[in-house]
Amino acid sequence: MKILTIIGARPQFIKAATISRVIKEKYSNVITEIIIHTGQHYENNMSQIFFDEMDIPEPDYNLAINGKSHGAMTGEMLIKLEEIMIDEKPDIILVYGDTNSTLAAALSAVKLLIPIAHIEAGMRSYNKNMPEEINRIITDHVSKYLFCPTDLSAENLKKEGVKDNIYVVGDVMYDAVLYYKAKIKSSEITKNIPKDFYLATCHRQENTDNEQNLTEIFASLDEIAKNNPVVLPLHPRTKKYLEEYKINIENLHIIEPVGYFDMLYLLQNTKTVLTDSGGLQKEAYYFKKPVIIMRDETEWLELIENGIGILTGANKTKILSAVKKLSSVNYFKENIYGAGNSAERIIAQLL
Repeated sequence: MKILTIIGARPQFIKAATISRVIKEKYSNVITEIIIHTGQHYENNMSQIFFDEMDIPEPDYNLAINGKSHGAMTGEMLIKLEEIMIDEKPDIILVYGDTNSTLAAALSAVKLLIPIAHIEAGMRSYNKNMPEEINRIITDHVSKYLFCPTDLSAENLKKEGVKDNIYVVGDVMYDAVLYYKAKIKSSEITKNIPKDFYLATCHRQENTDNEQNLTEIFASLDEIAKNNPVVLPLHPRTKKYLEEYKINIENLHIIEPVGYFDMLYLLQNTKTVLTDSGGLQKEAYYFKKPVIIMRDETEWLELIENGIGILTGANKTKILSAVKKLSSVNYFKENIYGAGNSAERIIAQLL
């Protein structure tokens, strides 16, 4: 079996590492994996560092498509991915999550009649203003195999009329945390991190590109920093808009975007996580850390239902209220997102 894996963004590198490792260790005699990196995340600390740290096989193709609008990026990916698919003739196209890379790969494959397997299928925020929501809906509806992290994500698909080849396998990011936990250690980047810190990240388009939202979020972080240090790995897009809107960040402990192991170290040592990221919400849970979700909705509703996450939007009052409320959380339900064997289950099902 030849699998063509398409990835392009940080969370996808992490997810793909779990699948690639299972193939390499147990199925290399029956599966050939070809990896395509679209280049969507291209800075070294957003891309190459993950391949180096996580021992992901170097991509067979690097398309270097980045820094463009959604339409231009997706269109260019479509053209180049179609050419590769025609040349490689894979049995399965493997895609992850909800990025432009995911959408472009799915559209290229379905028009060539190549079966698509979508990992992290069925996730819904029910906010169609998010580009990611459109990407995942379209990808789900053209995919042949749908690997869902939760029962709720499987139910979302059934409500939309998708009935066949739905498999609830858990979250491959949990596989990654369990496997790589042993490698966590302080680095040059994290050795000077203050104690009792809050970990914050902010990069979503609806927050960064909205002056009011970004102002509210960073006013909240500034207020929190009066009592506890706030460590913020600064995303390039966020940095651009902070400068454009002239938002003060001098009271925050700003660091460059970090690799996977540095992020695990930060998660292991933080008090609470504040984020608008999708993946980091779950990673916080895997380290038994409460999470404040600075968005109006989340795909990972189980965190909210179990009281270990709070949705605040970009609202200073709600964010600060959530900080107080979550400071006393000490209960974490086990195995919300599977047992840590998701990659094994996915490969077994494909075979």
